[in-house]
Amino acid sequence: MVTCSAPGKVILFGEHAVVYGKPAIAVAVDRRLYCTVEKNNSDITEVNGYPINETHHGYILEAMKALGVEETLSIKTSSHLQSGAGLGSSAAVTIAALGALHGFMGETPSEELIARQGFDIECGVQGSASPIDTSTSTHGGAVILSNRKIKNFLWHIEKEGTFWNIHEGFVPNLNIVVGYTGVHAATPPLVGKVSNFYNRNTFARDIVDEIGEVVEAGRSALERGDLVQVGNLMDRNHKLLKILGVSHPKLDSLVKVSRKYSYGAKLTGAGGGGSMIAITDDPDKVSEAISKRGGIPFTFEPAETGFRYEKSFKYTQ
Repeated sequence: MVTCSAPGKVILFGEHAVVYGKPAIAVAVDRRLYCTVEKNNSDITEVNGYPINETHHGYILEAMKALGVEETLSIKTSSHLQSGAGLGSSAAVTIAALGALHGFMGETPSEELIARQGFDIECGVQGSASPIDTSTSTHGGAVILSNRKIKNFLWHIEKEGTFWNIHEGFVPNLNIVVGYTGVHAATPPLVGKVSNFYNRNTFARDIVDEIGEVVEAGRSALERGDLVQVGNLMDRNHKLLKILGVSHPKLDSLVKVSRKYSYGAKLTGAGGGGSMIAITDDPDKVSEAISKRGGIPFTFEPAETGFRYEKSFKYTQ
């Protein structure tokens, strides 16, 4: 029996544009997904007691295929991440499953290997993706993706002519409040929606380029500790994502009420529902404002550790 866990994440800047090679900044959060793998004596592989299938367990099934696993397994997962909330739950289950499967096979994978395999799996399941979620869930802490090498380089990933350099990033101590809309938003349709817009419209490509510029300015502001500028850039990033068509009325509402007590606020993740984030000195007031608008607030701390093997973990129903 092998158990591996991986953290969720929030994206501070650059979602969607990162799919097209633009920079992005993400931070792992202190909520994790756990995956345990052991031999199953029956003739089928089961996930949480149910036969594995592509509809419900696509990421785990693709992880097994990627590693050439032919044994029948009993796989259990337990998540402290809300699915469809923009917190990287699909990346976390992919990375945790890969780690557990490698461990079950007696292998000790490197971070780079896990991140590469995880990215390939997300691309296969979603149709298109970037390495931001899987690299952050693998490495932990703050991660910066860029089309050029900067300090603290980790690894390079390329797919179909688009490439990303992954780096360990720096983010000052931040009070991050997440507001969940309660609207489940699957990532693949949103990625596809932006792809159609991007491929058919030069205006969309200009927006993606502008998001890339916002990310570079955001990285510089974070390194200076200039939270006022960070907040201004978050607001701008949200407006650009709204133009791309990936926001939602509930997201816009939560972003608007949060800004009164924040440096800045924006959607995080794929959008279309899911969650928004705010950077603030008064997380209690932001959380209260989110609740009054019908959202569900969470406060997170950064998770320094990415994927890891667990000596023990007790699953509960």
